[in-house]
Amino acid sequence: MPLIPEEPQIHESVPGPRATPAAGRTAPTPRPVPGPGPRPAPPRGAPASSVRPGKPGPAAPPRGPVAAPPAQRTNSPQPPAGEPGTAAGAQLQLIPAPADGAVDAADEAVDLLLDSGRAPGEILVLTTGETHPWAAHELSFGEASYWAQHNAADDVFYADAAAERATGRPVVVVAVNGASDEVTAKALPAAMARAGTLLVVCGDPQRINAVLGANA
Repeated sequence: MPLIPEEPQIHESVPGPRATPAAGRTAPTPRPVPGPGPRPAPPRGAPASSVRPGKPGPAAPPRGPVAAPPAQRTNSPQPPAGEPGTAAGAQLQLIPAPADGAVDAADEAVDLLLDSGRAPGEILVLTTGETHPWAAHELSFGEASYWAQHNAADDVFYADAAAERATGRPVVVVAVNGASDEVTAKALPAAMARAGTLLVVCGDPQRINAVLGANA
């Protein structure tokens, strides 16, 4: 099933605790996750700096034509962390990125998900090629402590796409940052099976579509 690149926006609806940003990084205001090329301009009439959804504070007065307001966040329940999803139930989004920029795109997608209210424990990040730096660091202390963090499910977890011990979570982000087409063709359907509500794939759209088309 080929992926069709969409306007790279991640629409989230469920509030949750905010993870502490990594040292030296500032969490961005929710916005489309940028792919190659310039960032998209804000909608006509939108103020230059707006209050994040769900944050108390007076709304800025409208100036000129105002775009339709975003969908309000609700308190509808989400599948618990660790619950595998299904291909039919997960929303699919493709974020264009070169192989050497797929991990950065995935990290920015995670920041945006956290800003939109996702709890850290609801997010699983997978890499098809080189191990994510966080996973490599944690694995240096031993697999026991590494997988204990996975089982605790209280923070974003990073793993290799081929790691069978990585169970499903409501949101799965895949960085297609290398590996053969054969490996990628196996990794993407497996990642979709792990995603409860949302699967975000960061990579080269042409390669991803070609791999999925050959695997169909």
